[in-house]
Amino acid sequence: GYHADRWKKLLIPYSSPTKAYFDTSDQEPFCMYNYVLDITTWNKSIRRGFIKVKITDYAGNTVESQTNSEASTFQQYKRVKILTGFHRDIEKIAKISLTFSTKTLIGPKHKLRILQMKLKSLNNPKR
Repeated sequence: GYHADRWKKLLIPYSSPTKAYFDTSDQEPFCMYNYVLDITTWNKSIRRGFIKVKITDYAGNTVESQTNSEASTFQQYKRVKILTGFHRDIEKIAKISLTFSTKTLIGPKHKLRILQMKLKSLNNPKR
């Protein structure tokens, strides 16, 4: 990470235009608990949409991910990596739930068939 007062000097020389996203929270020690969802789908047709991740620990505590602003494209047997963040940390995950949405009101509802998925903590990579 970068100190907030110096991010421009560090990022601008590497690419133009530069986009930086900062998400803050009152939770310590991290602003967000970030995970990478690595997913391979099985659908024959291409699906485009959003995935919301919900994780639950053994005590029943649940936290839901923040929705990404950009839709992901899912193709058969192609891996997609999605960065997702939570405002609270769950140390020992008992259950992972995914919700797929196209965010359209008109048209048929589509299912996303998952062949394989992996959820990896970026804050605690050994998990």
